[in-house]
Amino acid sequence: MSKSTKTLLALCMVAFVAACAAKEEEVVYVDTPVSTEPTYTGKYK
Repeated sequence: MSKSTKTLLALCMVAFVAACAAKEEEVVYVDTPVSTEPTYTGKYK
């Protein structure tokens, strides 16, 4: 095989391995509300 063919094959293999690598899970933090919203109970309750 020629040098350019080997180089192209090596680049394809690197791209394939990088695409199939295990991905890290993203860490998501959810902030809890400081206080709750008042609820509507009716005008004359």
